[in-house]
Amino acid sequence: MAEGLRRLINSESCGVLQEKLERWYKDYHINSCDQNLNRCCEIMELSAMIQGQLFSILSQTAREGGHFGGVETIKSRLLPWLGTCFSSPAPGRPLETSFSLFQDSYEKERQLRELANSRNHEIQQLERELTSTRLQLSLVQQDLAEAQLALEDTKTKSATTLLAAEDEIVQLKADLKASQTKEECALRNLEQLNDYERQVQILKDEIAILGAQKSVLQSRLARSRSPSPRSVRSRSPSPLPLKSVSPGRARLTNASRRTHLVERFRDIYAQERLDAQTLLRSYIDDLETVQRIIYVAAVESFHAAKKAFRQFKMRVRKTLSRSVSGMESLEDTVMDYIIRQEDLYDVQSSVSEVIHAMNIHPRISFPPEVDFIMISSLIRELCRVAFSMQTLDPPLDISFSSEGELFNEYKYRRSYDSDFTAPLVAYHVWPALMENDSVIVKGEAVTRRGALWSHRSRSRGRSQSRSRSLSPLPHGAGHSRHLPSRSRSPSPLRSGSPSKWAYSELRQSWL
Repeated sequence: MAEGLRRLINSESCGVLQEKLERWYKDYHINSCDQNLNRCCEIMELSAMIQGQLFSILSQTAREGGHFGGVETIKSRLLPWLGTCFSSPAPGRPLETSFSLFQDSYEKERQLRELANSRNHEIQQLERELTSTRLQLSLVQQDLAEAQLALEDTKTKSATTLLAAEDEIVQLKADLKASQTKEECALRNLEQLNDYERQVQILKDEIAILGAQKSVLQSRLARSRSPSPRSVRSRSPSPLPLKSVSPGRARLTNASRRTHLVERFRDIYAQERLDAQTLLRSYIDDLETVQRIIYVAAVESFHAAKKAFRQFKMRVRKTLSRSVSGMESLEDTVMDYIIRQEDLYDVQSSVSEVIHAMNIHPRISFPPEVDFIMISSLIRELCRVAFSMQTLDPPLDISFSSEGELFNEYKYRRSYDSDFTAPLVAYHVWPALMENDSVIVKGEAVTRRGALWSHRSRSRGRSQSRSRSLSPLPHGAGHSRHLPSRSRSPSPLRSGSPSKWAYSELRQSWL
């Protein structure tokens, strides 16, 4: 009995029966008569199968009670009920087989119903998409019709406009020819006017120069009639000698002169610097000392050229202020005159000043057999370029630097023999060219570990050696390295290089 009851519980027939009843109740008004009758028959078959299982359990229970066990219950309850409403399952089909078939049919019916619902949903979705597509198609057709109408209208207007444009083109061509003729006439007149203005400006400049020369000559004549100690000391030449004006050079724009000077600065670094380095290496074996000398020469050349430019500008301003009115026009006239008359710059005086500054410089030394005048060609070119750079707007200058400073990749590039991991500059090879705070041309520097301590020891040793041997101002002697009359012990020639006396003669010719 217990086994039959367990199978009844595991088959969940009662739950299936309840579910079918609830679903039939929900769909009763939707289903047709045949569908409702089929549902009712299915429920009755399921109920009959459940009752058959219960009767089996009842029979087994009665057998377990013996001949007289449960007789009263069967008589009072079972027999009256059997006489009224008992129904058996379909004949010839086992109970369990009928129940499993019923479950399969129920599952298939559920799947068919779900599939039908999904199909109906998809059909509704496709119908909505079809409706939307038809609406879009109607809109596109409407836009196409409007575009065709607009195209026809545009064609009509274009044909009309083309006819009118042809007449206008003919008229404009005639007007263009007339305008070109007038422009050519105006250009010829403008060129003539520019020539007249140029000639007038040249004459004004010559008049100003002649007036300045006249005043200078008058002042010299007055000083010559009344000599004084001051006249003996003032032997510097006048900044305004009689010289023909060069209009072609003055017409060079600031940008073109700047480009030319920057390229010239690069050429000096690439050519004149290497020539001077090769010449110095024939007397000095230490490459560092040679590079220090060339760097100091470049720095001192810029200092001397800027000083000479300031003095030259002051003299020109003082002379031209008598004939030019207005501060702005005076400054423009002064700068225009300096640009035109750059040849009046006394570059040899700046070279001598640079050599003198190098002789007393505390960070470089030189063998007694030769002199710094041997690199005078490099110094001369640097002075000329530095002087011309001061006439630009804004002027160009070299950057300030000091040994032992932190290496700046924005201003300098490392030399090939540098320690690329060292953060400090041991010494500089070439200065950087600057325009205000912007770097125009990078310089070159050597970086090494311990550059600060090496720099201090070098400076101390060189200052001591100079104080012992090559002091620029010996006590009571009245002469220095700058003068050719210094006394040094003669030395033999070095592999065919010029001796001390040859450079002394060359120096006398320069000074």
